[in-house]
Amino acid sequence: MTFNFSLSLPRSNTGPLAALILSAALVAPAAAFAQAPPPPPGHPAPAGGPMHPGQPAPTLRVTGEGRAAVAPDMAMLTLAVTRMADTADAALAANNAALREVLAALKEDGIAERDVQTSEFSIFPRYSQPDPNRQGNTEAPKIEGYQVTNGLTVRVRDLQKLGAILDRSVKLGVNQGGQISFTNADTAKVTDEARRNAVADAMAKAKTLADAAGVPLGQIVSIEENSQRPEPMPMMRMAMAKEADGVPVAGGENTYTVAVEMRFEIGR
Repeated sequence: MTFNFSLSLPRSNTGPLAALILSAALVAPAAAFAQAPPPPPGHPAPAGGPMHPGQPAPTLRVTGEGRAAVAPDMAMLTLAVTRMADTADAALAANNAALREVLAALKEDGIAERDVQTSEFSIFPRYSQPDPNRQGNTEAPKIEGYQVTNGLTVRVRDLQKLGAILDRSVKLGVNQGGQISFTNADTAKVTDEARRNAVADAMAKAKTLADAAGVPLGQIVSIEENSQRPEPMPMMRMAMAKEADGVPVAGGENTYTVAVEMRFEIGR
């Protein structure tokens, strides 16, 4: 900061009064410089000067991932009954009769009503296909019959019964479906374990980065979580054959994943 000033005194004002006036003129610019206000928040301090208290501290942001695996305790099973007949009524009646037997068998095996849900129902005509080798054939396709499909999604809570349920369903007339996915009824404990692993992973990364940069790692500023569903388990499709016997079932493990993003203060 530069101050330009001039001072002229009459010749008659010499002596102590002139000295006092000259001293005040020299002190005023120095006082104005000493009382200059600090820079407003959000603006950098002058080069070489201290950081203003309002300026945010530098932070370090890292992500961590944690996983936890657990054996499944429940299976989701899809079963479907398909019947064909000359008329829609006959196909529907045959389908209903077969499905009633399947539902009764599921109930006998201990499957609760709340664990059985209709997932598919369709009825459509089957058309005749014209002979491609017959020249000049302009005959329109005709309805030859009807097909009715009724599908179920079944939640099996006792995996020891899964193979027997599959066997019995096939023998009672289930001829489509057979897809199985494994899951867990309660995921709270395994998800908490994945969370702890994710936070530990993020903190380890933050410490490594801070040590490599030669700065002290401060307190945690924020934590954000991103939970993920279990990794897809291979689905098993069984051949729906009347002679099915002793279907082997392997559940494996379900892996649950949690990702976290953490921000830390770092020293200067």
